[in-house]
Amino acid sequence: MKFSETKPTKTLHLVSLGCTKNLVDSEVMLGKLNQYKLTNDNDKADVIIVNTCGFIDSAKEESINTILNLHEQRKKDSVLVMAGCLSERYKEDLQKELPEIDVFTGVGDYDRIDELVQQKQSNFKDEVFLVNDTNERVITGSNYHAYVKLSEGCNQSCSFCAIPSFKGKLHSRTLESLVKEVKSLVNKGYIDFSFVSQDSSSFLRDLGYKDGLISLINEIEKIKGVKTARILYLYPSTTSLELIDKIADSKIFVNYFDMPLQHISASMLKIMKRGKGVEKLRELMSHMKSKPNSFVRTTFIAGHPGETQEDFQELCDYVEEFKFDRANVFSYSDEEGTTACKSNEKIEQDLIDSRAQELGEIITNTTFDSLEKEIGKEFEVYVDGESDEHEYLLSARKTIWAPDIDGEVFINDNELEEQIEFGKIYKVKATQLAGDKILATVVEKCN
Repeated sequence: MKFSETKPTKTLHLVSLGCTKNLVDSEVMLGKLNQYKLTNDNDKADVIIVNTCGFIDSAKEESINTILNLHEQRKKDSVLVMAGCLSERYKEDLQKELPEIDVFTGVGDYDRIDELVQQKQSNFKDEVFLVNDTNERVITGSNYHAYVKLSEGCNQSCSFCAIPSFKGKLHSRTLESLVKEVKSLVNKGYIDFSFVSQDSSSFLRDLGYKDGLISLINEIEKIKGVKTARILYLYPSTTSLELIDKIADSKIFVNYFDMPLQHISASMLKIMKRGKGVEKLRELMSHMKSKPNSFVRTTFIAGHPGETQEDFQELCDYVEEFKFDRANVFSYSDEEGTTACKSNEKIEQDLIDSRAQELGEIITNTTFDSLEKEIGKEFEVYVDGESDEHEYLLSARKTIWAPDIDGEVFINDNELEEQIEFGKIYKVKATQLAGDKILATVVEKCN
């Protein structure tokens, strides 16, 4: 008697570093390598891929340390791949200095990763890869939420940012491609969407349309099955009061306003080349905050060359006054080829870090204030599953929040007789704060 022989399934360990935009490209790679079984045991994986980030120093260090640690732990004959922004930005140097890596690729070949792995071949395409509706993605981390990429590249010229140097100019997807992808994801059960890019509010400007996001909102609202959506990474000079109104009037898009400001001082906005005067910027932010149930998120840079103590104090005062729902602060770091890197007005590292810490403490307080305001209120959440904190707690997030970055709601009580379903929307009542987590009781299941 002859027994049929089956080859053992090969395994893949993929690490996606940096922002959510990288995550979409990682999901495209997973789609091209769907014959592999995913594993978190990198010492047993046949293929290990690190999708790197090269935005700031801390991200670069994380990428290098991650890939070197994975090399030390990997098994013999496995294939180690370095992909993404850092690999693209420093391709010549990294290929010389990291002989441990089997395959190098940048930001142009995510849809060819299966070929590169099979052939153990490095490649750097001149064009940046932009996902479209024909790319099969393996969505990670959720069975109901998906990120959707709007564009690649950026037409802005911020003094501190090197992204245009290796991602190129703005290159938007067509509206038709986005609609097709969202419809396809809805058919697979996804109901919540986050639209992302380097500069989301410039979407379609390279194709001759001024109000691309308004057109996007109109089209997404027509798709049956989409429950909620939000837009990440608005840019000051390309965001209008009309766009804010459109988001606020939408029945699908939540009042989530994510605009990295970087600073608020008039002199610093000019030095940073942010393309918006301080009066207009304050007007935009106030308009966002005025919308019902609005959620406003931003980021700042502390210690940029030319920042005086007066500039920094103005920034601190504004953050305390405005009370952002969420914010992040980064210590300035030199990025090769940028205007800021060439500046003669550099600030000592100790002072940069001190300013970042001071602003970070203010942000911690304003975040706590935002969370504390939720106590006693009823609001809708997506229930994700069992909490990592305790077996008797369920993990959820407000439907307005973006996944992973805005917080977590712990459900510790249920007034319904039925069992709670994961990936569904429920109305809860917030009862108290436990550290930076909201404790809540389920009061109603939503349609």
